[in-house]
Amino acid sequence: MRRIITFLILLSISSGFSQTNDIDSLAIELAFQDQDSLKVDTSLKLIRSLYNEKDYNRAIKYIIESEKLSRSLDYTEGIAEITYYKSLIYSRKGDYINAISGYNKAKTLFKQLKDTLGIAKVNNSIGLIEIKRGNYSKGLEFSLSAINELEKRNLNKDLNLAYSNLAKAYYNINAFDKATEFYLKALEKQTILNDYKGINESNLKLAELYSNKKEHRKAIDYYQKVLKDSDIQNDSLRSIVLPKLGGEYLKFNDYGNASKYLVQGYNINHRNETKLGMLLTLNNLGDLNIRQDRLKTAEKQLLEAGELAKALDNKIELLKHYKLLKTLDSTRRYFDRAFVWQREYYELNNELKNNEVKVYQPTAKHEGLNFNLEDTETKAASDTKQTLVDTAKPENQLGKFKLILYGLLAAIAIVSAFLVLLYLRRNSNIKYMQELEEKNMKIELQNEAFKEQTTHLENINNVKDKLFSIVSHDLKDSLSSINGFIDLLKDGSLSREEFDNLIPELSENANNATLLLFNLLNWSKSQMQSLEPKPSLFDIQEIFEDKVKLIEPRMENKGIELVDHSLRDFAYADRSMIEIVIQNLLANALKFCNRGDTITVSNHISNGSCIISVADTGVGISKQNLEKLFKSSSFTTMGTANEKGTGLGLSICKELVELNNGKIWVESTQGVGSTFYVQLPKSIPVE
Repeated sequence: MRRIITFLILLSISSGFSQTNDIDSLAIELAFQDQDSLKVDTSLKLIRSLYNEKDYNRAIKYIIESEKLSRSLDYTEGIAEITYYKSLIYSRKGDYINAISGYNKAKTLFKQLKDTLGIAKVNNSIGLIEIKRGNYSKGLEFSLSAINELEKRNLNKDLNLAYSNLAKAYYNINAFDKATEFYLKALEKQTILNDYKGINESNLKLAELYSNKKEHRKAIDYYQKVLKDSDIQNDSLRSIVLPKLGGEYLKFNDYGNASKYLVQGYNINHRNETKLGMLLTLNNLGDLNIRQDRLKTAEKQLLEAGELAKALDNKIELLKHYKLLKTLDSTRRYFDRAFVWQREYYELNNELKNNEVKVYQPTAKHEGLNFNLEDTETKAASDTKQTLVDTAKPENQLGKFKLILYGLLAAIAIVSAFLVLLYLRRNSNIKYMQELEEKNMKIELQNEAFKEQTTHLENINNVKDKLFSIVSHDLKDSLSSINGFIDLLKDGSLSREEFDNLIPELSENANNATLLLFNLLNWSKSQMQSLEPKPSLFDIQEIFEDKVKLIEPRMENKGIELVDHSLRDFAYADRSMIEIVIQNLLANALKFCNRGDTITVSNHISNGSCIISVADTGVGISKQNLEKLFKSSSFTTMGTANEKGTGLGLSICKELVELNNGKIWVESTQGVGSTFYVQLPKSIPVE
């Protein structure tokens, strides 16, 4: 087995040298080609090779030049492929916004060309990004749409990526049967491609999936495959697999094998000080010792496991720890302590169910083997040298052939010298051209940076102008009305009845001025890029309660009923920002409701996210006006009681929600009412 692995690694190193030579050859070929579509095709081959070698910075340089040439030639095929590879590099660098934008442009071009394979590859790549960002449903949609075309053409590499993406997405939405199906498909392709890292990852996930489904014999088989296929020195992988494998044997009361693998796992994790692996090992060792009536040893191991679980905030293993401590104290007839562990277990279990907390185990990385090829290269050079010597030996020792041979050797030497000089001159020219290209690239990057700075300064100036315009118009009207009321009070010009009649109007103006200032401050901050979220877990129901209290007096004055369907549920975001969003949505709903209308607030869980909704039975929004909502430019209409606004509230809401990795949208029918939705994460988004 070791010989086979060594051979494959040597083969991969050899292919690496070949790949480097191919890149150099393509670069030389590209430098001397005419400015036509053939040069774009050659550049694309070079870009693909550089991308496969993960030399992204160099690939980007050729992408920029090739994109300019393709556009000047109006070469759509070239533009589509270049846009696709540029997006792949953005994705590799974690710039998902530019990657998605580029993928959509590439897909549009592939549709024009009726290139179904290109469309499938783009959809598969978008699916990968969405799955990485935690948008599993959306990622599934894109990846599934690519499967048929990729399967039709039997593209193993792309199918491997697609199947792996789908398996991860199904795993994260708890669709374990579908996850198993696609991990098996991915494993088949990884075996064909000799993708050893992918094989280990798929085997590990399949083992976990079969363990969750209580098919422990299958789980053992896949854990054994991971141990067999992984490198013996890869302790980071073995430190996780060994304790899990020992735990699977415990399910069959096979204490001999369980002890064997758990002891191996303990030694590796203790030697490498691997906390997660040690936590898994100690919990399972505690379980083993309880079953074998070694209660003192079990207690010591479980107490150490509990400290590690709390330090790592690993709630799944902490839950198992509580259950084992309850079993331990029940066995020792310490029922009062067992009751405490039972209560801890149920409280944590309910917390996990209510919050749908997902604990992600770190994936063990493979450690590569480094081989010294010095002996191999020396041998190759020696063989080449010997071949030349053998070639130079005349087969016939007759004197008349010696003269011919010497003449040929002299001619070969002259031609070789000429070719060497030609090669050196060409290399010098290529190097000079590359230096010029690098200088041009730097100049272009500097120009782009200057343009961005200029645009930023212009935007800031526009923000200032808009801010003064709004303050001088809307805020002045509200404050002037309040000031006029105060002047009438000073002069004693108001009767008691007139005073009482004007109080609601004064209150409305004061509320409008307050909300206006509130929105202007937050809007200007967001435009100046000074808002930074500070996310934490908070209860949505509490925010609804606080914000409804603020608008209750205005609702009573306007004769509007509130229906509260909110539930106790948690979201992970900046609480103060979400308070601003909910306050604006409630104020909008109130603004566009007539007497007798209803405002309903609610929240629920969907695809692991928290969905908040504020619905009203007011005047609704026309289709024409729906398109204007959430824009950066101010758009507003008068309320049912002639309330004014800045048109900035929903723009602020959109920016604050997106800063917290969320989404906001509206559904409305004119004359029936409107419902605004806000989707927020329930935990830290996975990148």
